[in-house]
Amino acid sequence: MKEEENIKQAQELGIRILTNLEQVIFGKRPVLELVVIGLLSEGHILIEDVPGVGKTILARSLAISTGCKYSRIQFTPDLLPSDITGVSIYDQKKNQFEFRPGPVFTQILLADEINRATPKAQSALLEAMGETQVSVDNMTRELPRPFYVIATQNPVEYEGVYPLPESQMDRFLLRTSMGYPELDVEAAILERMQVEHPINSLKAVVSADEILKAQTIVRKIYVAPSVRNYLLAIIQATRKHNDIILGASPRASLGLIRASQASAVLEGRSYITPDDVKKLASAVLSHRLVLNPEARMSNMNRNTVMNEILDGIRAPLRDETLPR
Repeated sequence: MKEEENIKQAQELGIRILTNLEQVIFGKRPVLELVVIGLLSEGHILIEDVPGVGKTILARSLAISTGCKYSRIQFTPDLLPSDITGVSIYDQKKNQFEFRPGPVFTQILLADEINRATPKAQSALLEAMGETQVSVDNMTRELPRPFYVIATQNPVEYEGVYPLPESQMDRFLLRTSMGYPELDVEAAILERMQVEHPINSLKAVVSADEILKAQTIVRKIYVAPSVRNYLLAIIQATRKHNDIILGASPRASLGLIRASQASAVLEGRSYITPDDVKKLASAVLSHRLVLNPEARMSNMNRNTVMNEILDGIRAPLRDETLPR
């Protein structure tokens, strides 16, 4: 009974955040669900899209909705790692070095246009995203929790961008895009924002402590052996596919389980199903894959390959996924 109450509380928390975000971001429920799943999964999300579709507003809205501390880093070619992590400055009065934390010491971090910075600057986020800590001047400092990175990047066809290295892509639990709004949705946006932007009236609906509790509940969602084997079959298939030269890592398999657990919580379930795994597989795995040159020359993309993999693997029956 206690477990059911905890799941219900975590579900209500996720729904409150989603409902609040929809006051600002119209017609993008699937994207907002991925953002909330990333938060509950203790992961990070990469949003790749053209400018002006609401990526920055989404990050700000999430920070307001959760009452979390928020920072924004504008990635540019001249950005230095110390501009992200912080720097030690000598204090003459105290006769010692004093550390001044950078913007990464926050809870909701917007890494805006992350692929406009050099790989050296991008790498400053690796430790923070992977271990929720930062090492500067031979000292390791813990970051506040929850710690959630929402990174945006321009499409690779744009000028002045540096492709993210595979090690950094692997740190992102999820990858998605906003896309242009439908005609009726854009008409509603123009009408709603004519006088005032809705983000100005947005209020916090959950607290950081509630999020941390929900994250703990997500970790306890039941994963049946049959579902785990189904997930592992998908991971193995990415490593053996003829069109892929770099498949999904063990970090990816852990991330797919955690994201599936968060998806189950949003639906009020105490267990994950094959549908949870299948629904999130592309968002969790596709950005980690590297296609071989022949596949790229044939205009294949990673989502197409992922769909082919998913179609070729039999999912377990529902009865095999229920808690025993």
